[in-house]
Amino acid sequence: MTIALAGVAAARRRQWRRLLTEGSSILLGVVLLIWSLMPVYNMLLIALDPDDGEVQFDGNLWPPDPSLSSFHEVVTQQARYLENFWQQFANSVYIGLLTMLLTVLIGSLASFAVSRLRLRHGSLVTNAALLTYAVPASFVIVPYYWIMYRYGLLDNLWAVISAQVAFATPFAVLILLLYGRLIPFELDDAARVEGASALQVYLRIYLPLMMPALAIVAIYALLLAWNDYLYQATLLSVRNMTVSVTQGQLFEDVDAPWNAMMAAAMLYVLPPIALLVVLRRYVVASLSLHAARR
Repeated sequence: MTIALAGVAAARRRQWRRLLTEGSSILLGVVLLIWSLMPVYNMLLIALDPDDGEVQFDGNLWPPDPSLSSFHEVVTQQARYLENFWQQFANSVYIGLLTMLLTVLIGSLASFAVSRLRLRHGSLVTNAALLTYAVPASFVIVPYYWIMYRYGLLDNLWAVISAQVAFATPFAVLILLLYGRLIPFELDDAARVEGASALQVYLRIYLPLMMPALAIVAIYALLLAWNDYLYQATLLSVRNMTVSVTQGQLFEDVDAPWNAMMAAAMLYVLPPIALLVVLRRYVVASLSLHAARR
């Protein structure tokens, strides 16, 4: 009887601990969600304010007279600083997409050569690439500016693309190598027995099975280029300016059109969100596979 009562008491304690853990996790998740969405909500609040975003100083949780006029000014390029918004937006998209595609291509080829082709001293190559992260990107901007000047790529979008690809590739190779360990080498050996070349193994076996990891690398590379300011502001002139550099001009103007700039920022975040929506099933698949292998 005593043993049974002790078992019941222990079961109740475990149940209470589980409920306490789940409740604490939910509460922490809600707090983090609110903390993460507050800047986005503040951007929307200012963008909907027809009076140059002055609602942010009034303590209102919603504009008294919300208006989409700031979005109209951005789309029609009538707002100050945004007279060439669509050209700047196109420059940002061009840099982001090319950085994403080249990072995925170079990273997948490098990881395939190191892991699947059993490249000699391959780990030394990847570790040396990762050591480049020990040098802050802001320290490299001066010699990189000089190199781009000597090669005639100054004020060229490819100067920014090459820099972002160089920064994104080491991390991409690391992610692909770690994920590639989940793929059995027997698949490669069976394909080679059937007469498949290294290129065929890469295209027909490696790439399809690596799609979840490639999706994560693609999102990472796009966000890295999308959020860059330093290299775009240093290497590009006003003619090739991007949206992120334009947003930086807000802090140089005491009378900046905050509502229009926040509306432009809301439009600017749509491409990364769209990419995440398109690749979400691959990201979920990578997380599920990793959890299943643990």
